[in-house]
Amino acid sequence: MADAAIVVEEARKTYGGKSAKSTKNPESTKHPKNPENPKSARNGGPALDGLDLTVARGTVHGVLGPNGAGKTTLVRILATLLRPDAGRIEVAGHDVVREAYAVRLRIGLLGQHAALDEELGGRQNLELFGRLHHLGARRARARADELLARFGLAGTGRKAVRQYSGGMRRRLDLAASLITEPEVLFLDEPTTGLDPRGRAEVWDSVRSLVDGGTTVLLTTQYLEEADQLADRISLVDAGRVVADGTADELKAAVGGDRVDVVLRDAGQLGAAVALLPVPQDTVTVDTDRRLLSAPVTDRMAALAGIVRALEEAGIRAEDIALRRPTLDEVFLRLTGHDERVKETA
Repeated sequence: MADAAIVVEEARKTYGGKSAKSTKNPESTKHPKNPENPKSARNGGPALDGLDLTVARGTVHGVLGPNGAGKTTLVRILATLLRPDAGRIEVAGHDVVREAYAVRLRIGLLGQHAALDEELGGRQNLELFGRLHHLGARRARARADELLARFGLAGTGRKAVRQYSGGMRRRLDLAASLITEPEVLFLDEPTTGLDPRGRAEVWDSVRSLVDGGTTVLLTTQYLEEADQLADRISLVDAGRVVADGTADELKAAVGGDRVDVVLRDAGQLGAAVALLPVPQDTVTVDTDRRLLSAPVTDRMAALAGIVRALEEAGIRAEDIALRRPTLDEVFLRLTGHDERVKETA
């Protein structure tokens, strides 16, 4: 793909195995256990097992997967923090093994935890990062001013970062990752722990970055986040990409429209299931929520028929709605995991 910012072909990585011990990269031997999946590390299982991924320039590409799927390992390899055992991996046109320094000049990384000095103000933090990147005092001050204005933090003055809200702190951390104006930015679960307001602030900042031409690789466990931000999504499980596409394409892959019916009386759920114009084994029942969910083809005809059937049977519905499958359902269907990925409140 000529316009790809990231290309990963047959990437493999095993922690604690023979291939990890044989590498010359000290980063690979400092962490013999897989931080994502200790059980697989003890058994010598692969963190990445022939993973393929292509990310187009100027887009947000989401990577979803359960704990231990290989997401963090992938980001560490792409950011040249970890050496792969095998595979072709390029970022911004440069090989992450043979041209690691060239890759580092073109990337930014926002990890799961803030890398800020809590006692310094926002401007002081950004100037510090600028000096560490050899921008020089004048250029570091100018770049700090640019980024504070860009992320709505210009009015914070010399307020210490420890006094920032969660959203402000994360935006400052994002600004720090952009000191060198990277072509590619890695965001590893950037909104973990933020409230809905803080999460929305970070989302707005990411959208503005992409509008400016930055390519973003986003790993997240928040399905709504991927739905909101990602142009394409890759589902990763057991070190492989098991599905790839837009959010709509992935949803369509697991089925069409569904009708959700919430009854006033949970005791009537069984009777209501028998009235639905679909095979009963396709109906999902949630007794605690008094909810029936069923797949339908002709959405409007099905909705009208269900309403009519319930009324004729004297079953009162509190709410009826048509909807598409959620990314939560896509995740559970395509990865086969019983545990649910975290939904935002």
